[in-house]
Amino acid sequence: MVKIRLKRLGTKKRPFFRIVVQDSRKPRDGAVLEEIGIYHPIENESKQIAFNEVRARYWVSVGAQPTDTVRKILNKKNFTFN
Repeated sequence: MVKIRLKRLGTKKRPFFRIVVQDSRKPRDGAVLEEIGIYHPIENESKQIAFNEVRARYWVSVGAQPTDTVRKILNKKNFTFN
């Protein structure tokens, strides 16, 4: 199954994440199908989340399932999964 999930980058105690489309059987930081955005929890609110909405809609339309965490993050930017 294909999932939209987070890939962790950054250093110890200073994480940032990429929002990626990946096979659910692959390891968290393994090979990805596509990177569609970033999530930087340490930045201020306006710079925390950036993603390509068109590509996210495409992957959801072909059956990719977002993880609960990604769903919450994208909902902050008023992205709907319908």
